[in-house]
Amino acid sequence: MLIVDDHPIVCSALEATLTNALSCRVMYAHSAAEALKTVELLPDIDLVLLDLKLPDVEGFDGLSQLRKQAPKLPILVISGLEDGRIVQFVRGYGAMGFISKKASAAEVINAVRKVLAGDTAFPEMPDDGSAHDSNRVPKLICRLTPQQLTVLSMLGEGKLNKQIAYELSISESTVKAHVSAILGKLEVSSRTQAVLIAQGGMFNNAPHFAAAE
Repeated sequence: MLIVDDHPIVCSALEATLTNALSCRVMYAHSAAEALKTVELLPDIDLVLLDLKLPDVEGFDGLSQLRKQAPKLPILVISGLEDGRIVQFVRGYGAMGFISKKASAAEVINAVRKVLAGDTAFPEMPDDGSAHDSNRVPKLICRLTPQQLTVLSMLGEGKLNKQIAYELSISESTVKAHVSAILGKLEVSSRTQAVLIAQGGMFNNAPHFAAAE
């Protein structure tokens, strides 16, 4: 079992909870990059408990990258972000559950057991009509390759093709090819529309993301 969180105290508390109840081996990763490397080296990991706020990624990038690298690996998000739309986005990105960091030890263990058994563990949320859009955006963004995600992020910063090419050490024609592929995969016709989709489902513009602890 792998805990991905940059706060040592949180990692220690989760480890104590999990080992006492499940007698399992627990490992840590303190960044998305470290988590990806660990999953690559240890493909038999049975569950990842993932914090959304990590030092080397923004928004849902960490979850998206893990899901791309290990499509069948169960991921349980454990986070201080409790907005209902965040939960919907997490589900859309392929996580099997969501637990608040305010949850009791019993609630954490119950969620872990459900996910390990192949079930999902999401809190009940009121149906406000936003689930369809929240699920659609992650599915569109997950079509993009890592390089295309990088280009899309730079488009969101207002950078021109020439600037993107320079910073990524690629040709402008390659950037144009990436942009064309991005538009196709996101099912939009303009760079602006692509950026708006990304801001809605991937970066810090997600509801309450930047301000939450």
